[in-house]
Amino acid sequence: MKVSYSWIKEYTKIDAGIKEFCDAMTMSGSKVEGWQVLGDDIKNVVTGKVVEITQHPDADKLVVTKIDIGGSEAIQVVTGAKNLNEGDCVPVALHGSSLPGGLKIKKGKLRGVVSEGMLCSIAELKVTVNDYPNAIEDGIMVLEGEVELGLDITKVLGLNEEIVEFEITSNRPDCFSVIGLAREAAATFKKDFVVKEPAPKEEGGGDINDMISIEVNDSELCPRYTARAITDVVIEPSPEWLRQHLRDAGVRPINNIVDITNYVMLEYGQPMHAFDLDNIAGKKIIVRSAIEGELLETLDDQPRKLNASMLVIADAEKPVAVAGVMGGAESEVTDTTKTILLESANFKATSVRLTAQKLVMRTESSGRFEKGLDLNNTLPAINRACELVEELGAGKVIKGIVDVCAEVPKATKIQLRVDRINEFLGTYISRNEMLDIFAPLEIKVEGDLVTAPSFRPDLLCEADLSEEVARFYGYNNIKATMLAGEETTQGKRSYKQRLRDMVEGVCLSSGMYEIYTYSFTSPGVFDRLGLAVDDVLRKTVKIRNPLGEDYSVMRTTTFPEMMKVIAHNSNRNIEKGAFYEVSFTYHPVEGSDLPDEKTVLSLGMYNGGGFFDMKGIMEEITDTLGISDTEYEPLSSNPIFHPGRCASILKGGVVIGLLGQVNPTICKEFEVPEETILGTLDINRLYELSDFDRKYSELPKYPTVTRDIAVLVDDDVTSGSIIKLIKESAGAYLEKVDFFDVYKGAQTGESKKSLAFSMVYRSLEKTLTEDEVNASFKKVVKALADKIGAELR
Repeated sequence: MKVSYSWIKEYTKIDAGIKEFCDAMTMSGSKVEGWQVLGDDIKNVVTGKVVEITQHPDADKLVVTKIDIGGSEAIQVVTGAKNLNEGDCVPVALHGSSLPGGLKIKKGKLRGVVSEGMLCSIAELKVTVNDYPNAIEDGIMVLEGEVELGLDITKVLGLNEEIVEFEITSNRPDCFSVIGLAREAAATFKKDFVVKEPAPKEEGGGDINDMISIEVNDSELCPRYTARAITDVVIEPSPEWLRQHLRDAGVRPINNIVDITNYVMLEYGQPMHAFDLDNIAGKKIIVRSAIEGELLETLDDQPRKLNASMLVIADAEKPVAVAGVMGGAESEVTDTTKTILLESANFKATSVRLTAQKLVMRTESSGRFEKGLDLNNTLPAINRACELVEELGAGKVIKGIVDVCAEVPKATKIQLRVDRINEFLGTYISRNEMLDIFAPLEIKVEGDLVTAPSFRPDLLCEADLSEEVARFYGYNNIKATMLAGEETTQGKRSYKQRLRDMVEGVCLSSGMYEIYTYSFTSPGVFDRLGLAVDDVLRKTVKIRNPLGEDYSVMRTTTFPEMMKVIAHNSNRNIEKGAFYEVSFTYHPVEGSDLPDEKTVLSLGMYNGGGFFDMKGIMEEITDTLGISDTEYEPLSSNPIFHPGRCASILKGGVVIGLLGQVNPTICKEFEVPEETILGTLDINRLYELSDFDRKYSELPKYPTVTRDIAVLVDDDVTSGSIIKLIKESAGAYLEKVDFFDVYKGAQTGESKKSLAFSMVYRSLEKTLTEDEVNASFKKVVKALADKIGAELR
């Protein structure tokens, strides 16, 4: 919320500078986003009077003016403006001045005549005709009345105001008002806080109860509706002080009646609306739910189709406003309006929010109602508006108030335990000091019972009272203390956190980028993945109040989100990429409202590596965690992956992961490159299987003997199965075996391939002889031939 510092000081006498004020307000809980001086970019622009106007000797459309700026001599300015007269007071940008937008003014010549500055229009000063109704848009700005010459124009136009922007949290609706912020400021600086109770004179004839009747059909959605009437209305521009307050807050001035309702909304935080009473059919206001399909043209000249879930303000025939959001065009206050009905109501926050969301029209009014406003604020706010109407001569207030109010909620009462608050904060604050803090906040204390004011819905328990004490006592005044326990603890990562760091370290060192994706997805992704109707992944946890169909279920697989990331990068001409994510999948549990949340590592790459590159990364992860003897078993039944290029990762016969090249059909569906490789690992299973128990073994004394073997096998035989056979048949002298080559060509024949392995032999007790190694080698060749039909090449 934006507000001028001077407006806040109308309610409390603060003498702090703007920087000190902003720092102190932030420290006391009213966070200041920033502050600025409105006309800070206007330099060396002063007031001047036109004392002489003559025609330019060489230009028909230019005139030469003499401008008195309060000095000993008048300056000469050449201009093309047609609205100037001798005696007019105008803004003058002198030599070396600067204007909004970075415009610099220097002395120069125009068609041979010296010009010592420039006369400014409203556009050049970044103000509008709404701010200054008597100004014109296509000429020089002429100041009203007698103005002292040579004054800084920012002071004359009120452009020297210090504007503060606050970040207000949704639990503090009272601070969406100048009065609320002034109350906070008074408590922060320990100053008096004074708000005069509005008291309109009610000089209009008649009684409001004879002019209008109010009927509220749903007191839950509209717990209070307060109305007053004004007659003999005069529509004209607001005075400069009111226009300036609105402009400082970022609100466009319109006319006196509309400006008054906006001013009170800013001052009291209570949205208001003014109806032209002569356009209210039947002289009756009915607060009701909309009829399905009925139409209302709102103030923005847009027809709105309403439904039964929306609350409207209606007359005897039709809706005239969307409750808490925007008024209707038909009952709008115009220049011909003579009698108005002022509305100051309280609407249920959720009703206003949902209505504004459905109609796609969020307004200043709805933004405040959505926070939940004080039921007791409607009456003082409407009286303040009537008081301003009288002060501005905008009309006469009719006697009486129509106030339809449901039962007012009981005030929240909280037990005050001084010792408990001090224990909670680690302070030694006396009871009297706490009472001094509560007093300016209008928090009443009777004995040991605290009554929260109705405008503070955030005060619910003792912890909230502790917060109030802390923020006005001063967080910086609370000394740091050690925990009261007998032993101190050293903070460190848990075992699982350290394992996760190791996993992510492998991914990062492999050139992968970490990503974050949403945990909710669309049920349509399962069709796009080609999953069977009865596939277990289709059993999802449904979200009760989803943002939309695309985010209506919790994901059971991370592959769609990974492919979205790959498509996003590939479609933006990123030639290759590799990504990883440690995240969750969610699976329903029968008989439980809570799903089974599984932690998974998702991997994806495209164009930068193939199946074996991904396999290498996964092997590096398992090796880093001390997990040995993992197996890669071919898998051809998964529709997501290319047949023959997919494998399950097993440890001890249990599946712990999956990897493969994405099926070309799925690649087209998700718009990813055909060389897209995906993989996943069950993080929790990896944590369980991790083993860092290392045993010392002395360096071997005897040399190794290496034998390479190349065998011709069928295409469906995997290197992993051959390695397993070699280990089983080679005997005790085999130290390790590595797969290092695959070949398929004319020499291998159809449906055949050549696989090559390196076998390393060593004995810890002696140097192996040729015969011993050959004997082991022959056993390997025989086992391969007998069990998988391998032929030695």
